[in-house]
Amino acid sequence: MKKKLVFLLYFSILTTFYGQKNSALAENIRINYKIPELAYAVISSDSIFEIQTLGYQRINSSYKAKIDDRFRLGSLTKTITSYIAMILVKEGKIKLETKFFDLYPELKANSNPVLYNVTLKDFLTFRAPIPTWSYGNETPTQKEIKGNDKKQRYEFISWFFKQNQIVSEKQEAYWSNPSYVAAGLMLEKASGKSYETLVNELGKNLSINFGFGQPNLINENEPWGHDENLNPEKPALNYKLNWLSSAGNINCSLPDYCKFTQMQLQGLLGKSKILSAQEFNMIHNGLPEFSFGWSSEINEKSGLKYSFHNGNPGTFLTKVYICPAINKAFIIFANVQSEEADKGLMLLLDELQKQYKG
Repeated sequence: MKKKLVFLLYFSILTTFYGQKNSALAENIRINYKIPELAYAVISSDSIFEIQTLGYQRINSSYKAKIDDRFRLGSLTKTITSYIAMILVKEGKIKLETKFFDLYPELKANSNPVLYNVTLKDFLTFRAPIPTWSYGNETPTQKEIKGNDKKQRYEFISWFFKQNQIVSEKQEAYWSNPSYVAAGLMLEKASGKSYETLVNELGKNLSINFGFGQPNLINENEPWGHDENLNPEKPALNYKLNWLSSAGNINCSLPDYCKFTQMQLQGLLGKSKILSAQEFNMIHNGLPEFSFGWSSEINEKSGLKYSFHNGNPGTFLTKVYICPAINKAFIIFANVQSEEADKGLMLLLDELQKQYKG
């Protein structure tokens, strides 16, 4: 018992030292790489070793960063959508092999025949051979897509699947946001609930307050996103964000995304009561290049295997890296999207991984 107490005291002192050192490093990176607000955390399956928010919610303002500030997750949304899908599969409400047009047969006749046999698994793992589409695409226009939020997503996919664009070159993964829009529609049909309801129910189960769209739309005292020229994104209702809800429209705070990530880490370590370790491993590592919401890689410096995802929704950057071998995960958020800022975040990630490698 005495040895255990001495170890815990030593560990506490060590993490305090790291925390002070890394906070200073992160602030340096924030300033030098022109990041208005930077947030990061180092966690295990049951602990938070470091968590910090630094800087300002808006460029050239006095609105200081707060620990519960909300960030747009961008493509980290896909980690949440995939988990919801696996829960519905576990509950028997849908299968990974379910074809899209089994649920939406009325759309088949006017859709590209290449998609006739595409399944939920294909969409979640980016194996559906469809082209990319994101916020910057000019078509379709808002006038072409009508109805409430749920109906607009249906109309968008109906339009998208009618296009005769074909990805001629076979790829390991096709990295197309509409894959996740289609997956979201399948989850809505199988559950009888809107995507927003499914996300909010998951949030309630995990004590997480998920939101949608720009954080500053509901509350101007939340972080504003910034483009590569550091222009702040004013509060606005962006209809394309709704179309891509299940692909990249969730926002939440760093502490809340820590909870979601800890749940993933617990699952990978066999501590989940919902899915087995084998099921979590399939989610993170089941396929090369990209599995169910997660990519994986071997870190060249440490030799450790990480599953990860990066988000870049135009005015925010988000990163999550999970390593079950050392029971650690690293999360970094910023309210700007630029190549320069991304380099800064990768520098911080590299330093954190070096310090906490085991």
